Amino acid sequence: MKEDLYDDLYLEEKEEKTDFKAVLFKYTIHWPWFVACILLCLAGAWLYLRYTAPVYNISASVIIKDNDKNSKSNTGIVDLEDLGFYSSINNFDNEVEILHSRTLIRKVIEELDLYINYAAEGSFHNIELYKSSPIKVWITPEEAQKLSMPAYLNLSIQPGNKLNVKVSIGEQEYIKQFDKLPALLTTPSGTFSFTPKDSIDIKSEQKIIVTVSSPYNVANDYRKALSIEPTSKSTTIAQISVKSTHTQRGMDFINKLVEVYNRDANDDKNEVATKTAEFIDERIKIINGELGTTEQELETFKRDAGLTDLKSDAQLALSENSEYEKKRAENSTQLRLVQFLAGYANNPDHAYEVLPVNVGLTDTGLAELINRYNEMLLERKRLLRSSQENNPVVVNLDASIRAMRSNVLTTINSVQRGLAITQADLERQAGKYAGRITNAPGQERQLVSISRQQEIKAGLYLMLLQKREENAITLASTANNARMVDEALADAIPVSPKGKMIYLVALILGIALTVVVIYIIELLKYKIEGRADVEKITSLPIVGDVPLSEDKGKEESIVVHENQNDLMAETFRNVRTNVLYMMRSDEKVILVTSTTTGEGKTFIASNLAVSLALLGKKIVIVGLDIRKPSLNKAFNLSHREQGISQFLANPEHTDLMSLVQVSRINANLSILPGGPIPPNPTELVARESLPQAIDILKKHFDYIILDTAPIGMVTDTLLISRVANASIYVCRADYTHKADYTLINELSEQKKLPNLCTLINGLDMKKKKYGYYYGYGKYGKYYGYGKKYGYGYGYGTENVNKK
Repeated sequence: MKEDLYDDLYLEEKEEKTDFKAVLFKYTIHWPWFVACILLCLAGAWLYLRYTAPVYNISASVIIKDNDKNSKSNTGIVDLEDLGFYSSINNFDNEVEILHSRTLIRKVIEELDLYINYAAEGSFHNIELYKSSPIKVWITPEEAQKLSMPAYLNLSIQPGNKLNVKVSIGEQEYIKQFDKLPALLTTPSGTFSFTPKDSIDIKSEQKIIVTVSSPYNVANDYRKALSIEPTSKSTTIAQISVKSTHTQRGMDFINKLVEVYNRDANDDKNEVATKTAEFIDERIKIINGELGTTEQELETFKRDAGLTDLKSDAQLALSENSEYEKKRAENSTQLRLVQFLAGYANNPDHAYEVLPVNVGLTDTGLAELINRYNEMLLERKRLLRSSQENNPVVVNLDASIRAMRSNVLTTINSVQRGLAITQADLERQAGKYAGRITNAPGQERQLVSISRQQEIKAGLYLMLLQKREENAITLASTANNARMVDEALADAIPVSPKGKMIYLVALILGIALTVVVIYIIELLKYKIEGRADVEKITSLPIVGDVPLSEDKGKEESIVVHENQNDLMAETFRNVRTNVLYMMRSDEKVILVTSTTTGEGKTFIASNLAVSLALLGKKIVIVGLDIRKPSLNKAFNLSHREQGISQFLANPEHTDLMSLVQVSRINANLSILPGGPIPPNPTELVARESLPQAIDILKKHFDYIILDTAPIGMVTDTLLISRVANASIYVCRADYTHKADYTLINELSEQKKLPNLCTLINGLDMKKKKYGYYYGYGKYGKYYGYGKKYGYGYGYGTENVNKK
């Protein structure tokens, strides 16, 4: 039956350990801390939102044209793809990478001067100035790129265009005063120019902070803030967005990014036409000089020879030969063009330069091959804008270019040999007709030769002029690669900081910080404060929680009296009930000890004895703390010189019962004080006279309470424990160290103290947490609010043995 009661009480104690209401109360009693910390965090959040520049998302939609459709349909490139010399990649993805490249973004940064930032100095935070600074600071991008760290310029602008400048670059400082603007400040890191804006009139001192950073670093920052994503998988429309603290700056950045991208793309597309224009202009200059020389020779010859008309027979002979001469002229033109192309292509300096193609070549196969070769060179340059030469795509493309170049050179040589063969054949045919005019005057032959040269030069000159106009039309008709669908526009609501989220985080942080602080404070407490602390450090049953006596000056006095129903009386009734249920009916000896002095073991033993006496039991309390007897003071005994030490020292000649004094508090309570302090207390309690004394007392009393010495200071209590049936270890709230339970737990494990339990003494009821426990929490169960008291003073289920 008793075992079942023990199990029930143990389960109930386990339930109490999970008393979440108690845990909640441990924090809610500190509600002022929560309120203060939450208000502090909310104030911090308000200050953060007040002085943090909002970040906006600026976005634009851009359609990117796919210019590779025609080139990919080219059979030559398809053949190269089949051979593995050329890898086709998605054009849209390439263009997105170019838009996101550091090189392109850096150009935008330099053109918009975004590596130079302005801010007006404020009381709590600086106000960003974009295109509204009263003065413009300039340093070349090349000099700014050399800065190892940002340069900070503190400008103090005075009325009358006066300026005080302080430049800080790392640990170096440069201070200069200018009485007139514009002005220059030369430093080892670069030259800074200061130019006032005409539209701004300085009437009072203004302080401006200018930050100059490396364009490369600024480009990296913008690259991180830049996002380019397709609007869907089946479209070439890209959503370009950037996050910025200034909406106008973000819109300018996106617009300039698209502008620079189109400009670079057009430069790439126009490279072939530009090279062709240079070639045509060079040839026109040469042919123009040769044509002028030929016309001058013809004029001189006619004037010197006095020729005015040609003979009909010579004209007839020459007319028969005109067809072959015309073919020879065309053949000569083509041969010279091919020879020039061969020299241009074989020049090592032109290894990765496009070849002129629109120069009048009649061989369509050669012209088509050169076009494909030029397209591959342009593709290589575009890839190098966003990658390195060791990129696998570039390496494969280089191999394709070398193969294509070899093919072009072979074709040029083949065409050149064919033209040479044709030239020899035409010369043989012309030789036949030359014999027919051998009899013509030498002057006539010379005149015809000069005229023929003039016709050749004039035809070539007109053809080059026509090609130049065609090439100019090609340059003028180049379309942009990207077109704005939606102009850059900033969102109305900033993306950060988010006010609601910041306040929510501040609220949670305020609560969390308070909980952490309270938890750390509780964690750092090294003294026992109540039942919860004891339950965490020991598995010993707790037989009671004794509140602090109202009269602190009389802590060792008796607080339990007959016909009294106050808190202290109820407390000791509970202790009495729990202790009795831990003992069998034949067990009578209760040992009371503590770790050190001042924990109230004598107070507990004395009042427990009184409470037991009120049950009508014969009780004797024995003062076995013979080193420092305390029962005389507790019970205000008259014969203080008598005590158990006399019997222990000389049991044969001492009457033990004559040393027992009847208490004036209750007739059922007797006291056997410690008596005179002996020189050898340990040896006395170790003698067999102690068990003899206990046997004598058992014959006269129902229960014997032993008030022993502190177990943490002397070994007397361990020697006395051999005569005890139950042991009560007394700890005191806000006094006993938690580490003291290490010794008690060891004694319990080694079973050196019989039937060991613990009791908490000195709970300060004025503290809110104890008031909660006694009024409405777990301790209240002992005093009328729970089943532990429901059966009366001596019949509850208070057995808390956890063994």
